[in-house]
Amino acid sequence: MDLSYSAEEQAFREEVREFLAKDLPKELSDKVKNRSDMGKEDFDRWHAILNARGWLAPNWPREFGGCEWNAVQRHIFEEECAYANAPRVVPFGLTMLGPVLQKFGSKEQQERFLPRILSGEDWWCQGYSEPGAGSDLASLKTKAERDGDHYIVNGQKTWTTLGQFANWIFCLVRTDPNVKQQEGISFLLIDMNTPGIEVRPIILLDGTHEVNEVWFTDVRVPVENLVGEENKGWTYAKYLLTHERTNIAGVGFSLAGLDAVKRMARSEMAGGRPLIENPQFAARLAQVECDLMAMATTNLRIISKAAVGQAPGVEASMLKIKGTDIRQEINDLARRAAGPYAMPFASEAVGDNDPLGVEGAAKSAPAYFNNRKLSIFGGSNEVQRGIIAKVKMQG
Repeated sequence: MDLSYSAEEQAFREEVREFLAKDLPKELSDKVKNRSDMGKEDFDRWHAILNARGWLAPNWPREFGGCEWNAVQRHIFEEECAYANAPRVVPFGLTMLGPVLQKFGSKEQQERFLPRILSGEDWWCQGYSEPGAGSDLASLKTKAERDGDHYIVNGQKTWTTLGQFANWIFCLVRTDPNVKQQEGISFLLIDMNTPGIEVRPIILLDGTHEVNEVWFTDVRVPVENLVGEENKGWTYAKYLLTHERTNIAGVGFSLAGLDAVKRMARSEMAGGRPLIENPQFAARLAQVECDLMAMATTNLRIISKAAVGQAPGVEASMLKIKGTDIRQEINDLARRAAGPYAMPFASEAVGDNDPLGVEGAAKSAPAYFNNRKLSIFGGSNEVQRGIIAKVKMQG
């Protein structure tokens, strides 16, 4: 693979930089830079700005309103957004559900839901994990029983990220309990305003409300909201997870995070020597930078395969493991570099002021603790290692 950028790609990078400099609101970038809490209005605002430019859905085909960018363009865009401290684009509709509907959804579902994802009229959340079915997703127990033109859904989902903002949820439900676990699951689209749905907040250790429990009690869902075929949902779920695992790698976030760590490590805390002069810390910093460079190349390879219609398989598992390990290592280095200025809880940070003089330093500890989840969601890293081993043995 030629890792040098062409003149056209360099020109595209400049176009992205100019767009971010002109159209990214400073108050949004400041919130990201200082790790301040982001509300629904913040996410919606950035979503609308990208949609107005036509840059909201880089991985969607043009026929569905996407950019249809190649792998290098997507990599450049992600990198520049991270460096500019742009808010993340909420992935559930755009990155997860969108590709599933484009490949497996009916024409009616595509025409109904895809434009509303782009416009922001619908905010989607993900109904996969359950109290007894996280990494072992095939053991899910939320059931959907056919009743004429509807399914009756009963059960519980948990760790539903930003579900408090959502008006739709895509769910894996059990429609046949009498067959092999993976063969009795269906993929349903459910209006969150349907009677019988209750969203209960899960407050995290740092006091923030990011995830939820979602309870279903005799919820009636039209049969037309079934994606693809009944009992084929496991196939669609695996397709979605390959996209989620690729995105979890977060190359752009890691690059920006690494730069922040370097700035912190070069600061002189309380008149002392910069941490960058500590050989042990400098060695860890160098190692994670080498790992990140290698992963960025692997990420480009995998996205290139996806761009030509090849859903990544075991490579997505490899990228998920390495990407989350790297992000967690960078979070740990940031926490250590901030030292006593890394507040243990977000509530203890005074405003957005950083005594260290580096943006985000005062919330390095909350970021570290929150991102311990990265190696668990989207399929835990232990499960991903099992997948890789299984493929290796079969090969």
